[in-house]
Amino acid sequence: MDLEVNIVREGEDVLGGRPRYSEDEDPDAEESEETETEEELPQTIADASIDLAAGARYRATGKRKTAVARVTLKPGTGEYHITGVAKRAKSLEEFFPRHTLQRTIRQPLETVGYEDRMDVIATMHGGGVSAQAGALRHGISRALLEADPNLRSELKRRGFLTRDARVKERKKAGLKKARKRPQFSKR
Repeated sequence: MDLEVNIVREGEDVLGGRPRYSEDEDPDAEESEETETEEELPQTIADASIDLAAGARYRATGKRKTAVARVTLKPGTGEYHITGVAKRAKSLEEFFPRHTLQRTIRQPLETVGYEDRMDVIATMHGGGVSAQAGALRHGISRALLEADPNLRSELKRRGFLTRDARVKERKKAGLKKARKRPQFSKR
């Protein structure tokens, strides 16, 4: 009937300048999209008044799935010392090699504007890498709340104080997993 001919001549670009796969996209393009969404919220909270005395220590516990993070904030240069199962303190980049997890962890301190003025000392146990990152973010947020209760509304609005309650669903009797059923047999 009335069909259009879809012939691509040799040398013509099929997609009109777009990359064929998502892996081919520029990482710079992703960053520009992220900065647009980050500009919606103000970067730092101006009225953060945390007492940075030399002996000040702010402690809190953060949780996510089965991961638990015991966090201590103290005045410093913005370093992270994280102790896991190996009982040796590692930096943030060593313990969490993925940049997305590092960005997740740094969010609360960047929001307040203290990323270069406070050190984070944390002890992690349980869970996987992503759950531990979420627990650490939750613990840092709660420690900041210990330091200055006036930050509560802004941290809560950005979702840093909400304990993510999603955990693995339990296995039920007669099923293979939580919801997966055995194969049905007609005869």
